Amino acid sequence: MRLFAAVLPPGPVVTELTGAVARLTALPGADRLRWTGRDGWHFTLAFYGEVADEVLPELAERLARAARRHAPYELRIAGGGRFDDRVVWAGAEGELAVMRKLADSVEAAGRRAGVTRDGHRTYRPYHPHLTLARNRSDQDLAPFTEAMDGFEGTPWTVRELTLMHSRPPVPGIAGRQPHYEKLSSWPLGH
Repeated sequence: MRLFAAVLPPGPVVTELTGAVARLTALPGADRLRWTGRDGWHFTLAFYGEVADEVLPELAERLARAARRHAPYELRIAGGGRFDDRVVWAGAEGELAVMRKLADSVEAAGRRAGVTRDGHRTYRPYHPHLTLARNRSDQDLAPFTEAMDGFEGTPWTVRELTLMHSRPPVPGIAGRQPHYEKLSSWPLGH
């Protein structure tokens, strides 16, 4: 199974972001981007890639331990940016140092459980973001990131760590999105 650990924003926060994204999708050139559906909005903490079924119990136990060691923390979706001209994302504000430590712990949990990965975080430091759109053309993403300037969602308390299963879209069907399924979650600080 293709797995990752994540923080999921609550429903009201997702609804706020939906309004901001609606403004983005009305911009010129938006139809050239592949927009992430709201059911795909999450903050990835660690990407594990393909995980063998026999590794899953050990990974789950280690993620439960990681969650117990980290207290709940405050977060809000705010602003946005881009990774080159490939990805438009919404940013985060709040207790980001706490979030980074949680991300380090869940990445270490994967390594200790024996998950072998493609080096998702090996080459860059953790940068909390929520992917809004992907670009496979020469579309300039600057107008989309500029439109996110000043966006500030309602803060919330992150209270759980979630293990997600990612199912890629069926090849050959235009517009299909990956499907994300929540496998398990653990409360922070308990």
